[in-house]
Amino acid sequence: MTNELDDLARRAILGHLSRRDFMGRAAALGIAAPAAMSLLSRAAAAAGPQKGGQLKIGMVGGAATDSLDPATFSSQVPYTFGRYWGETLTETSPVDGSAVPVLAESWSSSDDARTWRFRIRKGVAFHDGRAMTVDDVVATLVRHSGEKAKSGALGMMRGIERIEASGEEVVIRLKEANVDLPLLLSDYHLIIQPNGGIDKPDAGIGTGPYKVETAQHGVRYLASRVKDHWRENVGHVDSIELLVINDLTARTSALMSGQVHLINRVDPKTVDLLKRSPNVAIENVSGKGHYVFLMHCDKEPFSNPDLRLAMKLAMDRETMLKQVLRGYGKIGNDFPINEAYELFPDDIPQRPYDPDQARHHYQKSGHSGPILLRTSDVAFPGANDAAVLFQQACAKAGIPVEIKREPGDGYWSEVWNRQPFCTSYWGGRPTQDQMYATAYVSTADWNDTKWFRPAFDRLLVQARGELDKGKRKDMYRQLALMVRDDGGLILPMFNDYIDARSAKVQGFVKDPAGELSNGFAGIRVWLTA
Repeated sequence: MTNELDDLARRAILGHLSRRDFMGRAAALGIAAPAAMSLLSRAAAAAGPQKGGQLKIGMVGGAATDSLDPATFSSQVPYTFGRYWGETLTETSPVDGSAVPVLAESWSSSDDARTWRFRIRKGVAFHDGRAMTVDDVVATLVRHSGEKAKSGALGMMRGIERIEASGEEVVIRLKEANVDLPLLLSDYHLIIQPNGGIDKPDAGIGTGPYKVETAQHGVRYLASRVKDHWRENVGHVDSIELLVINDLTARTSALMSGQVHLINRVDPKTVDLLKRSPNVAIENVSGKGHYVFLMHCDKEPFSNPDLRLAMKLAMDRETMLKQVLRGYGKIGNDFPINEAYELFPDDIPQRPYDPDQARHHYQKSGHSGPILLRTSDVAFPGANDAAVLFQQACAKAGIPVEIKREPGDGYWSEVWNRQPFCTSYWGGRPTQDQMYATAYVSTADWNDTKWFRPAFDRLLVQARGELDKGKRKDMYRQLALMVRDDGGLILPMFNDYIDARSAKVQGFVKDPAGELSNGFAGIRVWLTA
C-alpha cells in the first residue's frame, strides 16, 4: 500500500493526477484525509520547488493611506509587499534568529563594536536596470537616519554617528557600541533603493525577486517575477497578487473557496473548522508578536501612575488568552519581551488579575467617569472581543470603560499612536534593543505609549554596548521592570502567528519572526498542480 500511495502522490505533484482524485483514491485505501495531505506535502517537498503560476494572498493590515515608501511601513500589507520588491542588507534566520547576509555579503566590527564594515554584494541590479552600488546603500541608511526622516527605523538609526563608503564597503560608526547592528539592519524599513529613495521614495524600485506592477493601496497589489534575479532560491511563482481583505470572515471564505492561496491572521476560533478541510493547512508558530492595550502617559487620565497601574491590575490575562487566543499564545507581563528573545529576564514575577488592588489604585488616582477605549478588529484578531472582556474585568474593579469600535480603514493613521487609549499589536523585533528603541525610547517616532523616561534611555544605550552577557541580561531586566511598572503598556498576551494556506502551496517556512513567514512567504513558496 505504501508504494501505491507514494506513486499516487508523485503523480499528483507532477499534475498527472488531480488532487481530488488523489484524495479519493487515498480514502479508498483507508487513509484519512490529514494523513493523505501530509503525504502529499512531503512528496511536494521532496520534488523541490516548482516554477510558475500566480500566487494569490489575502491579508488584513492594509489601508488607502499606505505607501510604497519603506520609511512609512507600519502595518502588515505594505511591509509584506515590500519583501517582494525590496531587499535589505541582512535578514534574520528562521532557524535561530541570527543575521543572514543578503545585499551585504559579509561584515566585521572593531573590538569595541562601534565601527562596522559591511561588504556590499556585486552584480545586483535595481528593477530600472541601474546597478546597485555602495553609494545607494549609504544614501538609503542616511535617509532613514536624519531627524526629519519620519522613518519607522529612526529610533534605532539615531545611534549611528557616521555612514560612509569605502571602496566596496559601507563603514558605519556608532555613537555607542552595539553588538546587534547586523540584526538591526534587517529591519523592513531599510530596503535599499536607488540613491536611497531620496528622489522618489515611493517609486517601489528595489532589488527584490519581484517588481511592482500595480499598487492600489488598501485594495490590491501585483508583482511579477524578475528574470535572472541574483538569488536562485527565492521567487518561484511567476507573479504575486496581494489582496487587502481586512474582514476576517471574507478573508477566511476567500481561502476556503480557492480565491486565494494564503491568508494571515486566522482567528483562533476558526482553526479547528479550517483543519477539517482537506484543502487547507494551518501554519502556526510561537514568536515575538504581542497584542496590546496602549495608554498615552502624557494625557489624562493616563498621566497618573496609579490610574495606569489600576488598568494593568484589572487585566484578566488568563481569561483573555483562553477566550481570544484559544490557547494559541502565552500570557504577557506588561513588557514587550518573552522567551523568544536571547537574555529574556525570566525571573520577573507575573502580574496577576487583582480587581481589589485595581480598585484601590483607581480610587487613589482620583479619576471618575468612563475611560474611552478605541478598538478595531484590524488591531489584532479578536480585538473587539478582547476589549469587551477587558471592560467586564474592569467593571469588577469598579472601573468604568466605554468601548468605541473604529473602522479598519484609517485605524493605523487616525487612531494608533494618536488616540490616548487603544488596542494594537506589535510583531516584535529581532533583538530586545531594537524592540525597546523602536517603541519605548523617549525620542522614538513610534513611542505609542508616549512614555518618556531619560533613565530608561540611558540604560538602553549602556546595554546595547555591554559585551558581558551576564551584565547585559541584568540591564535588560531593569529595562523590563521600568516598562512594566511605570509605562503605559498593557500586554496581556503574546500571540502565535496563525496563517493558513491552500494545499497547493508548498515550501512554507515557519518563521518565528513574523506572520506569513515573516512576510517572506510570497517569495519562498511554490504552487503545485
